[in-house]
Amino acid sequence: MNTLYEKCIELCQQCLVDCQNCLVEMAGIESMNDCPKCCVQCIDACYMCIKMMSADSAYAKQYALLCAEICDYCADHCEAHSHEHCKLCAESCRACAEECRKIAA
Repeated sequence: MNTLYEKCIELCQQCLVDCQNCLVEMAGIESMNDCPKCCVQCIDACYMCIKMMSADSAYAKQYALLCAEICDYCADHCEAHSHEHCKLCAESCRACAEECRKIAA
């Protein structure tokens, strides 16, 4: 594995966990936007990004850029809610997006 990816993998893992928690906590709660739907997409994006970076794929940068875009989309929707789990999810998404953009550059 390329050591340049270590921090990004770590932040993708944390984002995945926080999105999963947000998804579970939002079960049965009506949402005025795409939360928790965005969490499902973000979980998948982070998982694939982790896989591509772990494999040192030639496409890791492209996956990182897409992951950053999806993380920003998720953060926009989750941070609009006052729930603590949504706020934490949004923070994780923003941190992940920032690091993914560094990889994609």
